[in-house]
Amino acid sequence: MSQPDDVAFKAKHDPALALPLDEKHEHTAVQAPPAYDGHEQNHGALEDAPTEEEIRTLRHVSDKIPWNAYTVAFVELCERFSYYGTTVVFTNFIQQTRPITSRTGAGGHDGQSGALGRGQRASTGLGTFNTFWVYLLPLFGAYVADTYWGRYKTICVAVAIAMVGHVLLVVSAIPTVIDHPDGALGCFAVAIIVMGIGTGGFKANISPLVAEQSKNTYLRIDTLPSGERVIVDPAVTSSRIYMYFYLMINIGALIGQITMVYAEKYVGFWLSFLLPTLVFCLCPVVLFICRKRYVRSPPQGSVLSKAMRTFIFAQKGRWHLNPVQTVKHLNDGTMWETAKPSNIALANRPSWMTFDDAWVDEVRRGFHACSVFVWLPLWWLCYNQINNNLVSQAAVMKLNGLPNDIVNNLDPLALIILIPVCDILIYPALRKAGINFTALKRITFGFYTGAAAMIWACIIQYYIYKHSECGKYAAGKGCEPTDINVWAQTGSYVLIALSEIFASITGLEYAFTKAPKNMRSLVMSVFLFTNAISAAIGEAFVSLSEDPLLVWNYGAVAIIATVGGTIFWLQFRGLDAQEHELNQLPVGRMFADQDTVEPLTPEEMRQRRESLGAAA
Repeated sequence: MSQPDDVAFKAKHDPALALPLDEKHEHTAVQAPPAYDGHEQNHGALEDAPTEEEIRTLRHVSDKIPWNAYTVAFVELCERFSYYGTTVVFTNFIQQTRPITSRTGAGGHDGQSGALGRGQRASTGLGTFNTFWVYLLPLFGAYVADTYWGRYKTICVAVAIAMVGHVLLVVSAIPTVIDHPDGALGCFAVAIIVMGIGTGGFKANISPLVAEQSKNTYLRIDTLPSGERVIVDPAVTSSRIYMYFYLMINIGALIGQITMVYAEKYVGFWLSFLLPTLVFCLCPVVLFICRKRYVRSPPQGSVLSKAMRTFIFAQKGRWHLNPVQTVKHLNDGTMWETAKPSNIALANRPSWMTFDDAWVDEVRRGFHACSVFVWLPLWWLCYNQINNNLVSQAAVMKLNGLPNDIVNNLDPLALIILIPVCDILIYPALRKAGINFTALKRITFGFYTGAAAMIWACIIQYYIYKHSECGKYAAGKGCEPTDINVWAQTGSYVLIALSEIFASITGLEYAFTKAPKNMRSLVMSVFLFTNAISAAIGEAFVSLSEDPLLVWNYGAVAIIATVGGTIFWLQFRGLDAQEHELNQLPVGRMFADQDTVEPLTPEEMRQRRESLGAAA
């Protein structure tokens, strides 16, 4: 948020900057759930609402997590089991040649599993496309949910579509189909496209649905059995929900990946695709049983188009041939004020302007959240290395009978251990010590730990080239694995896991807490879309994803993540101060009675602008 925008925000929500004219329009305020929204006079709305002093001094804690949230998380566990259980063997299925002694592609104890034999560049390219596809489609799934079907129905339809994709994936791995590699590859490609459509509709909506099961939306004072007075904070509750939501994701991923790798190695690819499909069948069962217990947000029409119209309307008259004037007028602090119905005469309001002022504030907050996600593709670039290049790196190391794609399970294993440690020990200790480890600080740390993981991989790759009998062509045909133990990769996976806790989990939390209620799927899909952008950027690195350039690959990604994290913090560090204010904005209405929204007079608008200018 720019400084003038900050001034505008405070002018509306800080009593010290409020104008007397606001009292004239007090009857236009939205009747929101009791919440602290920055107005001192609102503290009397609830006996347990905190004052500004208490917000600054008391420890913030989480509310209890409702059991409904755990059932949604279990559905996610099953879906992630099916997704990661299949994708973990994609690299070997595409890259490695089918063993002569096996029809199913199983390599056995000492052999290398494979099927299509298309090489590392093809496996990296298709893997990157799959990542791009499954994180692009959430934009479509979010639009459908927010506009037409709602989250629950969209999830159910997405599950049905993904089921078709899973069946096609099993068909592509049947031995008689693998006998015809071109046909198997075509069936495989169709399968990942269909699965991507289902995954897109699912991912955009399951994350908001799990957090919506917590009904507490305002700050309140509570007293612990120890006698300590604390603040029950919805933002901390959302953070905790997403921590355990992510824990369930990684339990599903860990079990799916380990079991399917061994199914691939000792039975064949058909089994490693079939078992995840069977587990995925649990998703519709749980969704059906709990259908009447879930808290649901109904669709409210074309939210995206209305939000974009508001954004464009707010910029009217602010663009000039002189770029300096354009920047000045876009950041003078009044841009979003001009898009509020109370600032426009009823006769001059466009027909699509059906909302109230509070909804404009929510949309502004949502746009700021989306702007925060701009740099995240550079972090995802680090994370995506574990899905292909680090698996290939393991194949040229000393495995001692392990499948080369088993080691990347260190990532979900580390997450299963580290998430409770952060939730139970580290984060509470920081809050008790008065250290405000905000969402944006956590994301910044995520960039740096991701970069550290790539530096580790870069060093390992350097020593692989140094010790390989084939030098910088360690993955070439006829080359024996190096004497470097595959567990040397542990550091990369643990650091990546830490960066996920700081960047990915926090990103989910930030997308939910900063989005307008009727745009949560959309903002969440924008966060997920950053992975798709990263996958597109990753395509540019495909040429570096083979010998002898892999050291450059890991080194370049580390540098990019470090620079990206630094720019991220420098650009958005000012948002930290408004964290609680942004979280406690009143809930707006997209369809409000416009007759009750009395417009400001020209004199009142002049006074408001003068007040904003004086505050600046």
